[in-house]
Amino acid sequence: MEFCRVHTLALVSFLFLCPVAHCWGVDGHLTVCKIAQARLSEAAADAVKQLLPESADNDLGSVCSWADQVKFRYRWSSALHYIDTPDNLCTYLYSRDCKDENGVKDRCVAGAINNYTSQLLGYGNAASQCKPFNQTSLPSPFLLFFVSIIANHFSKENHPLLCHKPLHVGFTSDKGGNTINVHWFTRKAVLHHVWDDSIIETSEKRSYDSNTEGLINAIQKNITTTWADQVKTWETCSRNMTACPDIYATESIKAACNWAYKGVSEGSVLEDDYFLSRLPIVNMRLAQGGVRLAATLNRVFG
Repeated sequence: MEFCRVHTLALVSFLFLCPVAHCWGVDGHLTVCKIAQARLSEAAADAVKQLLPESADNDLGSVCSWADQVKFRYRWSSALHYIDTPDNLCTYLYSRDCKDENGVKDRCVAGAINNYTSQLLGYGNAASQCKPFNQTSLPSPFLLFFVSIIANHFSKENHPLLCHKPLHVGFTSDKGGNTINVHWFTRKAVLHHVWDDSIIETSEKRSYDSNTEGLINAIQKNITTTWADQVKTWETCSRNMTACPDIYATESIKAACNWAYKGVSEGSVLEDDYFLSRLPIVNMRLAQGGVRLAATLNRVFG
């Protein structure tokens, strides 16, 4: 049914834009989705299972990992992948910052999250009409149209921490760290890539034998121990909203200023001092992304 198809695509798009989005690389996407799926309510888990493509085999992680495969398609959606804020102010305001390069309002990642959340909220009104979704039943351009909108939020080169990742809400002049060239230990990189991928990959290599599952398990353990008293706050949205990307974006620009940009200039060599002091921030943002994605889906589906 057309209704179900639209909401399936809205779900997949939402996954790539939402707190999970925080615009990470492949391992970051997978981590957030795995954390989220383990925290879904029974109703949300059933709805997600029904809406996911059959090829996903009820695995949110497999959908999140798909992002890199479509990240260069539908470039018209690039404005939905990030938020540019005024240089050095370290603040975010939806009314000021959520617009594209032409000044069109609501065209930013926060606006996109609000849009897809609204689409998903309509799902419950006709859930009984839906049948399991078969990805092959949809014309691929229609599928990619929705999926790519959020897919880029995880890995699009100019996407600002989509609400959880520092530098996906970043400064306008450097495109969220994309024009700041650095060395990550001995390798050339741009600062944005360091936060998308390099910190996570270095952590996995040093602590988990390059195994993402080890990172996921460690973060899940911290959610129930170290961060247990903060989880309820992470889950809560102001004014009883279903999703609250403004909160996530505000946190992200503050983290970008306090941690990502701080002490970095063109040509900086980033080594253990930077890595070890920033890793806890990355791990917490991954945890928050998973917790908040689950909380949002739980609110959507009851």
